[in-house]
Amino acid sequence: MLIRNLLASGILLGLLTGTSIAQSADDPAISACKSTGLLALQEKSKDITDLVIDMESVALSKADTAVGDVPVKTVVLGEAYIARGGKTGAPDRFVCLVGEKGKVLLTFFTAK
Repeated sequence: MLIRNLLASGILLGLLTGTSIAQSADDPAISACKSTGLLALQEKSKDITDLVIDMESVALSKADTAVGDVPVKTVVLGEAYIARGGKTGAPDRFVCLVGEKGKVLLTFFTAK
């Protein structure tokens, strides 16, 4: 029983630490996701003034996959506050896919 629990803990730890890397607000992928996400949101609603990414919630993972035949190199997940008229509400979850040369392929926001 003890061996099984230790083995399960080791596997879980390996999965949790495998692909995530440290992130900071000045990471190029996060900056690109913020700027393109803000532009996309402002196209839908002119009263949006800013996008504040909660860095404590961000998970940035390197990827080696594709959507169709478009390579995806980084996946950014987290929460962001959308400011309308200078005021922010509850955080929204977001997903951002970054391709080759740091090009943002998709930024998707959803309410919790």
